[in-house]
Amino acid sequence: MCSTKKLNRLVLRQSYANGSPAAARLHVGSLVLRASIGKTGLSHRKREGDGKTPVGTFKLKAGFFRGDRMLRICCTPGLSLLRSKMGWCDHPGSGLYNRPVAAGHRLSHERLWREDHVYDLVFPTSHNENPRVQGAGSAIFFHLTRPNYSGTEGCIAISAADMRRLLPRLGKHVKLVVTR
Repeated sequence: MCSTKKLNRLVLRQSYANGSPAAARLHVGSLVLRASIGKTGLSHRKREGDGKTPVGTFKLKAGFFRGDRMLRICCTPGLSLLRSKMGWCDHPGSGLYNRPVAAGHRLSHERLWREDHVYDLVFPTSHNENPRVQGAGSAIFFHLTRPNYSGTEGCIAISAADMRRLLPRLGKHVKLVVTR
């Protein structure tokens, strides 16, 4: 049983460190963590494929972890085992747009089981969830960053070490606030 006070609000701010639009800081209570965001920065009007992270307040949904690469971490509510056949539909016009699908599905989708480590631990967000707007961005996740903190396709990413520090602090109803 963890005794750490649970946090229900994470605030992400673009930092432009080294002039990069993908550089950001995640404020978690008194912690400030280095983060990466969309390779082309932030947007108030997210569009599919624009490489931008949407500005707004989003719920962190139940997450997934790769059991072959990570041990389940104590005090982390809502983590499920990531399966090799999991995907996320990114095909505008589909009724399954911005929803989980089986990898190998006939429609365009992102595979969640990857060779790199960015989705070894991944939390979908509520971006473009209710209502879903076709073409307004899909698969906006909170996940692990690449070692060089390069920009994402629109997700928010932090290091595995920082994610391990953060997980025991997360409450059940975490909101991620993305702002400039």
